Amino acid sequence: MKVVPHVIPYQGSKRKLANDILENIKGFKIDTFYEPFAGSAAVTLAAAARQSANKYIIGDKYTQLMELWGLIINSPADVSIRYSKLWHEQLEEPNEYFLKVRSDFNKDNDPVKLLYLMARCVKNAIRFNNSGEFNQSQDKRRLGTKPEKIHQNLLMVSNLLKDQVELFSGDFRLLTQQATTNDLVYMDPPWQGTSTKKDPRYAYILDLNSLIDEMENMNIKGVPYILSFDGVCGDKSYGNELPDSLQLKKIMLSAGRSSQATLLGRDDSTFESLYLSPALLKKMS
Repeated sequence: MKVVPHVIPYQGSKRKLANDILENIKGFKIDTFYEPFAGSAAVTLAAAARQSANKYIIGDKYTQLMELWGLIINSPADVSIRYSKLWHEQLEEPNEYFLKVRSDFNKDNDPVKLLYLMARCVKNAIRFNNSGEFNQSQDKRRLGTKPEKIHQNLLMVSNLLKDQVELFSGDFRLLTQQATTNDLVYMDPPWQGTSTKKDPRYAYILDLNSLIDEMENMNIKGVPYILSFDGVCGDKSYGNELPDSLQLKKIMLSAGRSSQATLLGRDDSTFESLYLSPALLKKMS
């Protein structure tokens, strides 16, 4: 199995869980692998490294993120040069420089500046204000991913995905509605219980009813899908159970010790929920 490269640092990324997630699609070849809530596209990258599908489509409603993905795949050397320039320019006054780049990004929406901000911001957790502007603070303890590592991973990701990936920016349903019985849809939307109308963690908030309706539509069409959607940390649960009518199989995956709990001196472990669709369960049987 290939080493799976990663370029985009993203809080909530399924990088550590990707192989456990993909164990549920072993044994059959996928035509098109869809990831409509891409973020760092960790599961798509792991699937491509395994050669799990003939084609991959990654999408996200956040346009600037998908523009970054386009540059990563098609112009990795250019991204590397521009990121390196930003990274080295910060060295004299890193915290002030971060604020300058953040201000510039909110004006020009430069995707490479977004990559720098994600690499430097607190916990790699992007945040937005009510005007849709990036407003997360800089992590004053570190300078972000070094250019040499970014360069190496950019080339590896481009080589892994180029010529077999399509990019999409828009509502997730415009992607999932294209899927057939020969495809696989992996969805990792904002967790229920953590996403509200005023939550600054996401550029766009998901309507839970829309997600449930679309899963019902995929069930009717026999489209296999996997959903990451909620979990448990210590004695705290996130989200309510999804409707029984969806006929989903729920699996709990260990995501390790909670970093937030560690900071508070606790030893809480996190478990994330994975839901398998009826059509996928039928393929696995």
